[in-house]
Amino acid sequence: MTDNNKDQKPSFGQVVLSTLAAAIGVQSNKNRERDFKGGSIKAYIAAGVIFTTLFVIALILVVKTVLSNMG
Repeated sequence: MTDNNKDQKPSFGQVVLSTLAAAIGVQSNKNRERDFKGGSIKAYIAAGVIFTTLFVIALILVVKTVLSNMG
């Protein structure tokens, strides 16, 4: 791997995958280093806030669906 690849900013998909990995607590050391070296803190904060919001909305919908089907 060249130094050019190490200093590149992570792509949108890589930010999303890193956010999902962080949510479940699994991240490879290589990806963690990539995130800290080339990533923008704003991108990861935004991805985290969006993921958390979508997760909470999904939980609310699941609970409402289960409760409405209970009778």
